[in-house]
Formats: sequence, C-alpha cells, structure tokens
Amino acid sequence: MGDLVVDVRGLEKTFGRFRALDGLDLALEPGEVRGFLGPNGAGKSTTIRILLGMVRRSGGHVSLFGQDPWQRAVALHRRLTYVPGDVALWTGLTGGQCIDVLGSSGPPLDPARRAEMIERFDLDPTKRVRDYSKGNRQKVALVAAFAARADLLVLDEPTSGLDPLMEEVFRTCVAERAADGATVLLSSHILSEVEALCRTVTIIRHGRTVRSGAVVELRGLARTTVHAVTRGRAPDLAGPHVADLEVVPGGTGDGVGHDHLDFTVDPAHIDTVLRPLVEQGLVSLTVRPPSLDELFLSEYDGTSA
Repeated sequence: MGDLVVDVRGLEKTFGRFRALDGLDLALEPGEVRGFLGPNGAGKSTTIRILLGMVRRSGGHVSLFGQDPWQRAVALHRRLTYVPGDVALWTGLTGGQCIDVLGSSGPPLDPARRAEMIERFDLDPTKRVRDYSKGNRQKVALVAAFAARADLLVLDEPTSGLDPLMEEVFRTCVAERAADGATVLLSSHILSEVEALCRTVTIIRHGRTVRSGAVVELRGLARTTVHAVTRGRAPDLAGPHVADLEVVPGGTGDGVGHDHLDFTVDPAHIDTVLRPLVEQGLVSLTVRPPSLDELFLSEYDGTSA
C-alpha cells in the first residue's frame, strides 16, 4: 500500500446533513491512467478537492504519495498538476504569463516542453485572457499541466470547450506523459475518451465505489451485441443468457430467405449461442463487445448494485 500514488479507503465527507461521500475507495499505482466516472452529484469533484487538500475529509483514509493532502498540500502540489473543467484565469494577464504563474506554484516547467505544448495546442500566448474563448482558457491550463514535470496529473473534465482536433492532441499528450511514468486521474463525461486512454476505471454512485478494475475485465460485466444472418430459418436461441432477441424472417428484408437476428448475450456464453448459428449456416456475423458507455449505463439503470 505504501507504493500507491493515490490511496483512498472508506472516504467520507458530509456537508451538514448531506453526505457527499459515503465510504469511497480509490487506489492508483505509479504510471497508471485511471478513469474516474460517475454522473453529476456522484462525488467526483468532492473527492478531487479532498485529494488536492482544498476540502477536509469527514472520515476514512486518504493519502497522496503516502502523505495527508490536508496537512501537506503545499508540498504535494509541487508534485502534481490539476486541470478543472472550467478554468478561471487572471483576465489582465496574457496566456503566456498565466502559464508561468501556474508553473510557479506547482512542479517546474520544462521550457522546451512549454514551447512545444503551445505550438501543439495552437495557442497564442501573447493574447490577454479576457480575449480568450473558453476553449483557449482550457488550453492555457493544459499547456501548463503537460509542460510541468509532474508525477501526478489530476484532470477533471479537462477537454471541456475543446474542438475534436484539440481533443486528439490532448489524448496524445496524456499517453506521452503516462509513457514517461506519470500517474493520471481522469474524470470525464466523454466515455470514449476514457476508454481510449485508461486501462482501469472506477465508477462511483452516491458517493461510493460501485465498480473498479481493468476496462477489459469490466467489459465482461456488460453484454455483447450480436447481429447474424443465417441461411434459411434461424435457430431458436431463447434462453437465460440471451436478451433483446429480434428475428426478421427472410423475405421481409433481402428477399432471398436469409433470417436476420439481433440480440445481446453474456460474454461468458457467446460460444453457447454461436454454435447453433454456425450449424445452421451463417451468411454474415457481427459481434460487438460491450463499450464503456454500456458498462457505465448498466450501473445506473437499476440492473447493477
């Protein structure tokens, strides 16, 4: 446990009678890129504020690099960078000046990396912040974060306001920092972004962790979607492992006697349903593994704890 960058166990936080966090668990190892998922009000931002030493926990255990963030916030901020979803900057300063101010309060900036990030994010550092769009204000924070020699990047909806091209630049930069050994905690509503960057995810609900693990392992908890076209009549696939079964008989679609089937199946039982399809004779088969979106939604539609 001493090697963990982030170590959160049974974290609790109350605001008066409101319980924002109710025994949340979160652990990040060095070099890990962790997706942190949950709808508005789930407790993500409260957790992040506690990790940053901005809010004091009500109960449980929390540490960064083995230290208490509430007691050691200043020292810990020399090892981490933070990018919120709505960046507030000094309107009278230029973008370049803001980058330097942000760098002075956190890990040191690499001058060459700073210049490179400004170019890659297509940012004009000579313009004053008051003349920036929301997307450009976001770029300032991202340039400062990626130019710093940080051991931990805490990113809370970091691509808010960015166009698709800049989102791709962001993803490349995260992958590069992770390859260099940095640890990343990424909170995002863009599930495709999390799926592309993160090997592990934590899903929280009502201030508690409901799922945590490798993306490939968690996919096994959601259902696989299958579309098949058979020669002649489709076999009977009704059973406890098959859901959303829909069969379109041949003649109503392509007019050549091929039956079309669409259904979902538990990943562990794909072979059970594919065997009779193969025996019947397949014209085509499409098997789509569950996405992170489907896994996330399954935790909130009443089908999971």
